[in-house]
Amino acid sequence: MTSSTHQELLFSIIIPTYARPDRLKNCLHAIAQLDYPRDRFEVIVVDDGSPMSLEPVVAPFSKRLTLTLLKQVNSGPATARNHGAAKANGKFLVFTDDDCAPASTWLTALEKCFETAPESLIGGKTLNALPNNLFSTASQLLIDYLYAYYNSTAQQAQFFASNNFALSAKLFRTLGGFDTTFPLAAGEDREFCDRLLHYGYSMLYAPEVQVYHAHKLSLRSFWRQHFNYGRGAFCFHQARSRRNVERIKVEPLSFYFNLLRYPLLVRSHHSVLVSALFVLSQIANIAGFFWERFNQKSKSFIASQTVV
Repeated sequence: MTSSTHQELLFSIIIPTYARPDRLKNCLHAIAQLDYPRDRFEVIVVDDGSPMSLEPVVAPFSKRLTLTLLKQVNSGPATARNHGAAKANGKFLVFTDDDCAPASTWLTALEKCFETAPESLIGGKTLNALPNNLFSTASQLLIDYLYAYYNSTAQQAQFFASNNFALSAKLFRTLGGFDTTFPLAAGEDREFCDRLLHYGYSMLYAPEVQVYHAHKLSLRSFWRQHFNYGRGAFCFHQARSRRNVERIKVEPLSFYFNLLRYPLLVRSHHSVLVSALFVLSQIANIAGFFWERFNQKSKSFIASQTVV
């Protein structure tokens, strides 16, 4: 590919993946259906050390997309995204996950946003692709509540999940990419948004930029997901302290009261059960936060006792 072709690329779509070939296939199928010129975007899939080869999944799409498959030793999604970004040729980096299916207008809507806000981080809307799964519904409604709370003013947004946001490659590299001390898919996107705002850049919420999220959950995996979110929250506080940023103020009681009422207010299916899962998610979050705190303190103590 010539350098002139590189300059014509507007978007590089970066997808970290680990051992989910069927979900990755669905994601790539949706991207192949985008109503956007094929010569204006590329797709970079980063295999985060999957135990099986993903070549058979990716290869069939190579005829329809400008597609690159990168491989790395299992290091977590933050490292995988940075790996993909380092190889990207597009002017803007677009991040999504392997269990997401972008709407056909995804890149068209993003291009319109960047025409007026090229220096902003653009975050889109995530829709639940599994409305009949109670746990997936509850998890998505939690994100919806957080977006309604933190992004109530679209031009002054404060938080986006990394399964649907985009920014210029230049800005991403200026900020140093995702913090690779986050080992899980939990908290690294929150830290990135916080760091971006800390250095004076802006975030814009664009609900017309849409992806469908198909994360099938059970009671056990729902608990594990929110336990890990709690672990990520502790890592987030640690990262902020390394920047010498003041401690985050605890949200007011009204935040938690409204959170628990949210399924009832939006009249979701099985709203009472979803509200109960909201309570469970907060218990799991707190448990994960203190587990990670204890775990890191234990590691620090052991390290301090080790004689070199």
